[in-house]
Order: sequence, then structure tokens, then C-alpha cells
Amino acid sequence: MKIKWNKKIVVVCGCLLVSFFSNAQKVSRTPGVTLRLMDRTVKPGDDFFRFVNGKWYDETEIPSDRVRWGSFDELRQNTDKDALAILKEAAANPKLDPKSDQAKAVNVYKTYMDTISRNKLGMDPIKESLAKINAIKSIEDLNKLIIEMQPQGGLGFYGIGVSPDAKNSNKNIVNIGLGSLGLPDRDYYVSEDADSKEKRVKYMLHVTKMLQFIGDDAEQAKVNAKKVLALEIAMATPRLDRVERRDRRKTYNMMTVADLQKLTPAVNWNALIKGVGITKVDSLNVSQPKYMTALQSIFTDNKIDEWKAYLRWSLLNKSADILTTDIEKANWDFYSQTLQGAKKQRPREERALQVVNGTVGEALGKLYVEQKFPAEAKEKASKMIKNIFLAFENRINNLTWMSPETRKGAIEKLRKSNVKIGYPDKWKDYSKLVIKSSAEGGSYYDNMKNVAKWNFQENIADLQKPVDKTRWGMSPQTVNAYYSPTNNEIVFPAAILQPPFYNYKADEAVNYGGIGAVIGHEISHGFDDSGSRYNAEGNLKNWWTENDLKQFTALSGALADQYSKLQPLPGTFVDGKFTLGENIGDLGGINAAYDGLQLFLKENGNPGLIDGYTPEQRLFISWGTIWRSKMRDEAIKNQVKTDPHSPGMYRAYVPLLNLDSFYQAFDIKETDKLYIKPENRVKIW
Repeated sequence: MKIKWNKKIVVVCGCLLVSFFSNAQKVSRTPGVTLRLMDRTVKPGDDFFRFVNGKWYDETEIPSDRVRWGSFDELRQNTDKDALAILKEAAANPKLDPKSDQAKAVNVYKTYMDTISRNKLGMDPIKESLAKINAIKSIEDLNKLIIEMQPQGGLGFYGIGVSPDAKNSNKNIVNIGLGSLGLPDRDYYVSEDADSKEKRVKYMLHVTKMLQFIGDDAEQAKVNAKKVLALEIAMATPRLDRVERRDRRKTYNMMTVADLQKLTPAVNWNALIKGVGITKVDSLNVSQPKYMTALQSIFTDNKIDEWKAYLRWSLLNKSADILTTDIEKANWDFYSQTLQGAKKQRPREERALQVVNGTVGEALGKLYVEQKFPAEAKEKASKMIKNIFLAFENRINNLTWMSPETRKGAIEKLRKSNVKIGYPDKWKDYSKLVIKSSAEGGSYYDNMKNVAKWNFQENIADLQKPVDKTRWGMSPQTVNAYYSPTNNEIVFPAAILQPPFYNYKADEAVNYGGIGAVIGHEISHGFDDSGSRYNAEGNLKNWWTENDLKQFTALSGALADQYSKLQPLPGTFVDGKFTLGENIGDLGGINAAYDGLQLFLKENGNPGLIDGYTPEQRLFISWGTIWRSKMRDEAIKNQVKTDPHSPGMYRAYVPLLNLDSFYQAFDIKETDKLYIKPENRVKIW
């Protein structure tokens, strides 16, 4: 949906909206706030999370197959039930076209579920690749095998791919990326905090266990695990840290192939480019030059046994979930149980659904929207989007810290924003993807290998084309939303347009506190510390005056400082700089939702109290509801290292502490525990 602007905002929507609006005029309106789950013995100004979610928190246990539980998780579970029922119905349909995309989704599902065939194959699917790794005798052998394995998802040390040019968003370019690591973030390798040190020890035990699946005896596996960890530490150390990686300017390093050759002369980069099917490259982007320089040292050390140990582990680790159920379980033991505190695996059919969603998601998405996403009443959602955009523009126009010159660029970017709702206008074409059923001789491993090859070839083929901005980064059955800086667009898959985010029976205050704030959150990403570096056309180009950028940086720093003081566990702190983009998104989102609600009430009238709460109070309560969550301790430790989002319990109330309107809504006084002095409240967008 493209937002076009004049004196009045006109919204043109080419997509379909969900069934929650269906026959809305025939049903009675319901509050949308579940009073029973609140703890109204607590003052909102003392503990707003508990005020909104106290009874829910007391009564809720995290399911044993989850590491966290909250509003998002509840909705995802319900959506997965719908999607799984649709997938099973398709699988049982004798009239399903065996050549259709939907049949491919069914075949992915069925071959995953066929554990007998998977276990019978054992290690056979990777034996040939293991033999090639064991045969490596030189850097030339190593590079040849890495090139060969690129279409199958890569093998390690370095990789190649195609993506939009950050400074020319209509053009695709070649990118040279980093090698894979077994632990989820650099911090696990280089930090000396107790948790990181503990996880490194447990990681080495995991690698030791896993290597025995491919023939190492216990002692050999232990020796090789030490080699793997030593090499991965050497690969992790020169990388940008988690905060630096958020700065696109630091990962945008265009150079010629000759320049890259000087960084890492041990690799024949022209051979890599030609080997993956790229005919001509004038320049390419090297995401982290410092890493490529360090890689040269790793190669010149010529520790071939270390290379082999790492490559064998990398191959096994990448393949673990598509081999036998024993290996899949062992992989879960470490990555879900040890790192995140899960108690048991999700049901197999749910895991199979996630594989379908992650591989041929739009094929299943077609079936999902046919049953769950009719075209009724999109006008109502369009009005909400219109109000949020208008509220955001009004807020920009009223910023006291921004000059007219920068304001002009901000308004231009806002007005050129694109909005996608529901599902793609043009579905992904899976016709060249080969997915075979078991009856046709297909296996789960081969199907996933074919998916990897297909994705790689589709990606490489993009180099010869302009950027396709009609594509979606999420399938319709995904409970999430996102902002794309290179497309300057916000995207809302069908599945997120459900309660508690949107409920056609609820009053608009609740909806503005839910999906309205999510809309505002995604808009705000275009103006957070990362997205604000892109202009209206989606190009990495500064549109700020020097003084305005200085003030914005100072305000962002103050917000980061607020979050860095949060301590979800003893000794575990939120990283305010790492989570800054999402925190700015939350702050801007709830501000825009509040102002958007005021526009709605002005036009449609104020319904007054519902269940004893004003519209403004209901908006903030709704916001607190969507971020209700409980997490296991290990999951929290993992999140603060790897996830740019703050834990949900903080998202429920910390942004609100910077809103004067929040204090007014609940009559919060200086004596209340959450009170922040007006001069210390951060006001950005």
C-alpha cells in the first residue's frame, strides 16, 4: 500500500485485509481489555507491568516446550494451529495438483515427518562431503571445496551473495560475507563474563558429542572440539561487535576484486565469483574488511588439521536438523536447552510446520489467506494507518530540536513510505524448485538441499536485475511486522492482524494501543538510529544537518542509558546501545498511536469510560498487554547477547515513562516509584 499525500492524506490499498472486520457492523463492541488478568491492587505509577499483567503473570507457566511465553507466543500458537490444519487438509486432498506450489509445501512437511526414512539414511547424505573435507591437503583444495559448497548453503570461512546496494537501493550488488560460527554471537567467544565462559565450556562438550556421530572416537572428538573452538575464537575476535554491526556504514565497504585480493590473497576471489556463476563484477561490498585480513593470517598459519576439524563441524552443524532424529535431538539439547533453557522439544508436526514456513512459506501462505484473509472492510484499517502517519507527521512538525531543513527531509521520507498489508501482490514462483515426495524417491535431506540450491541460484540471478521491491520478507502466516530501510516500507503480514493486536469487537483505544502502536513502531524504524541514515529513496545518504544529528544522537544516547540500567537477572544487564533501534521504535510507536487515537476521537467522538477506564488509559493498558511475557533465565541471558529487542516486560512500560500523556492518564505523582522528572523524560519522535 502506497501512502500518497496532499492536504488530506489519501490511502490507496491494493491488498486484502483480514476477516476480523467481516460483518463488524453486526456484532456488539467488547472492551478488549481483560480485567481479570490485571492486578488492580497495584498502582500504575508503581509497577505498570504488574498493574496490567499481574494476574496473568501469577497464573501463567511457560510451556515446557517454550523458552518464553506471552501475547506474541499465544497468537503464534493459535496461528500455527490454523496453518497446520490447512496444511494437513491440503495433504489429504486427492485433487491437489502434484506440480503445484502447495504440493511442494505438503512434500516438505511429509518428508520431515517421515522419521523412519531419515533415520535409515543415517550419515549417508553427508559422507561424500566429509570425504572431500578429509582429502584437503592445501589452501587450493580448501578454496575449491568452499566454492563447490556455496550453492548448498556454504561451508565456512567466507561466503558470497547478492543484495540491494545500500547507496543505490534499486541496484543489486555482490557481497562478501563472513564464515559461520557455532555459537550465536561474537560475545560468546570473546567475553569474560561468567555466562559466556560457562557457555564456551558447554559448547565444546556439545561439539565433542556431535563429532562422534561422524566417526570420531571420544578422545579424537575432544581434541577436535578444542581445535574448533580455537579456530572459531580466531574468526570471532576481529568481527564487529553487536552494536557496531547495527551501523550500516561500517558494513558498507565497496571495493574492486583486486582490492579484496590484497586483503586476503590466499583466496582466489575471481575463481569464487566465476565458480558460483557470476560472469562479471566491477566492484563488490566486503562487509567486514578487518575479518578478511584476519582470515589471511588463519590461512597462512596453514593449520590444515584445524581447518578440517572446523569444516567437518560446520558441515555437521548446518545439517544437524535434516539428518537423523538422534542428531536433531542432540542439536536441540545444546541450542534450545542449554542456551535458552527449554525443557522439551516442540511437537514434531509443529517443527515440520516451521520448516515449511521457512522454506516454501508463501506456498502455504496462499492457502492460509484463502481461508483466513478475505477482502472485507479494509477501509477501517486504512483509516487507522492514515491517522498514525498523520500523527507522526504532526509530531515531526512540532519537534523543537529539529531545524526546518532536516524536518523537510523527514517529512519527505515519511510521505514516500510504502505500506504492505496481508500478503504479496505477486507470489513467489517456486516452479523451478524440485521437491519430491517419498513416493517419488525424495528425502527430507535432498529436499532441503534443493531448497538451499534454489535459493542460492535465485539470489545470484538477482545481480542481473533491478531490485524487486514487490517481494516480501515474511510469509502471510507470520505473526510479526518489519521495516525495510532500502525499500522505505513497513510490512504487516496477515497473521499479526488478530487479537490482542487488532480485534474488531474492541474499542478503538485498545486497537490503537495494539496494532496502532505496532504501525507506529515500524514507521519509527525509518527514523531510529539506524534507519534514519537512509533517505526517502532507501539510500544510505545523510539528510541531516550537523547540529540536528548531534541533538538526535544525544537524545538517543539518553534513551540508551535508560535501558542499560535495566537488570533482568543479577549481573545481566540490557544493552541500551544494542537495543536502541527497537527502543526508539517503541517510544515513537506509542507516541504516534496516542496522537492517532486523539485524531480518531476528535472525528468520531469520545466514548468515555469503558470498564472504568478512559480511552487514553485503555490505550496504554493495551500496549502493556501486547508485551506481557515470561522468560526462562537462560533465554534472558541469550537474548541480551543476541537480540536487538529489549525483554518484553520492559517494553510494556519503559517507553511510557517518557510520555507526559502517560503520567496524565493515570495521575502519576512524583512519589510513585516509576516517576521520572519531566526534564529527564526522553522525547525523540
